[in-house]
Amino acid sequence: MTDLRIETVDGDAMLRQWRHVHNVIVPPAAMSLDEVRERAARHRLCNAYAGDELVGCSTVRAPEGEERAVMVIARVLPGHRGQGYGTALYEDGLAHARGMRAGAVDTCVLAVNEEGLAFARARGFAETERYTLDGESDVWVDLRLAPAAD
Repeated sequence: MTDLRIETVDGDAMLRQWRHVHNVIVPPAAMSLDEVRERAARHRLCNAYAGDELVGCSTVRAPEGEERAVMVIARVLPGHRGQGYGTALYEDGLAHARGMRAGAVDTCVLAVNEEGLAFARARGFAETERYTLDGESDVWVDLRLAPAAD
């Protein structure tokens, strides 16, 4: 793996880069720059760079509900997959979630993204729900990380 740098999104240039990766990976949920700004105010957004090249992004959503479930999502651009970037992004997001005292760790993957589903399952996530959003036909898969064995 080329020297990977993961940086918290700061400023419009980085917001645009995060938006680019997000929109490439999940086109049914494409976001405007204003939507990304709003998301950045609520969640931790990061970009990943191999040298100076943007290779991926991540989202860590704040804990929700009684279970304090934290959503961790790692995205890697297609041309950069299989090089360890997704694992590094995921591990960074997971560490951040643990620092927020997450009671559970969830992720969400577009069902047609078989690579993303395989990636999540290989890290111990199990499917909890499949659904479509109102008025849409794309299927989403929610997964939860199995608790670590003591």
